[in-house]
This record gives sequence, structure tokens and C-alpha cells, in this order.
Amino acid sequence: MWPILIVSIIALTVVIERILWWGGRWFRRDPKRIEKVFTAIENGDVAEASRLSRGSRDPVLRMMWNGLNHQHASLQGALQVAAGIEIKRAGRFLVVMDTLVTLAPLLGLLGTITGLIRSFSFLGNEELAVQAVTGGIAEALIATACGLGIAIFALIPFNFFTSRVSNLEFELQTAATNLEVMLEAQHKEHREHKGVEIEHGTPASATRSSI
Repeated sequence: MWPILIVSIIALTVVIERILWWGGRWFRRDPKRIEKVFTAIENGDVAEASRLSRGSRDPVLRMMWNGLNHQHASLQGALQVAAGIEIKRAGRFLVVMDTLVTLAPLLGLLGTITGLIRSFSFLGNEELAVQAVTGGIAEALIATACGLGIAIFALIPFNFFTSRVSNLEFELQTAATNLEVMLEAQHKEHREHKGVEIEHGTPASATRSSI
């Protein structure tokens, strides 16, 4: 029962920590600012978009800021690194919860086996046989119930947090793709505009050179 007690304490601590973290993230969400950043990029004002995303606690905005400030080096690489950091933060302790969900029933099963072994060890003594056997079976059942209870308690939050991480990953991928497409469109428009200026400037320069 001591290992089961330790597992239960760890499971409770992790669940509370993740609830507080995701609750804080809910208050850190800033979808209106994200829309403002995209609007600024659409209008060609990348500096304003970078200013709007700077210092935000929203993971999507943090990723966008990192991409906007490294777009000349490697936009896609900067977005991937920033998104990976955010996903790692969101998925913290999920491996621990996954382990506890598997470990708790195994510890309960181990307690069941040890309880039955203890019960059968008293079968030779007729005076203590009934009391010892019933006590050992009760110990086995308690261990099994506690192990299953911990697994059930940890399984539901584990699946919930896993789905939250998947949703966050989708949001980051969507924002990163939109950012890449919009910046590429801005760069393409800038190149086309520059090409038009060069074409219009060529006859004038040729005329000046001929004169």
C-alpha cells in the first residue's frame, strides 16, 4: 500500500498542476490581438505586427513574434522551434501521468498477489486460518481497488490534457501556415512592384543614355 499511496500523491499533484497551468493559459489567450497581427501583416506593416505580438503570454502570439523577428534568416525554422517549445510546455508531465495510469493497476495486482500469498501461508494453522485468510483476502481486494481507483482518477485528466495539447498543436500549425502564406504574398507583391518600377524606368534611362 505504501507504493500505491506514493503513486496517488504524485497523480494528485500532477493533475492539480496541469489544471492550474491550463486554467492560466485560458486567461492568457488573446484572439483579438492575433487578429490584429494578421491584419497588420495583410496591410504590409510587419513592424506593427511584431510590436503587437511582443511580450504576449499567448503561446500563438509568442510563436508568431519569434517567426516575425527571424523571417529574414529562416521563418519556417523559427516557427517550428517556437511551436516545439510551446508544445513541450503544454505536454509537460503527460509521460508521468501515462506511467501512473499503467503503474497503479499493476501495483494493485501486486498487492492482490502478496495478500493471497500471505493468506495461504496461514492455512496450516487451524486456529488462525480463518482470520488470517479473510484478512489476507481483504488486503488483496483493498490493494486492487486502490490501484484501479488511482488509474481511473488519472486516466480522465490524462486524456483531457492530451486532447488540449493536440488542439494547441493544431492552433500553432494553423497560425504558422497563415503567417507563412501572408508573408510570402507580401514579398511576392513587393517583388512584382519593384519589377514594374524597373521596367518603367528602363526606357527613360535608355533615352538619357542616347541623348
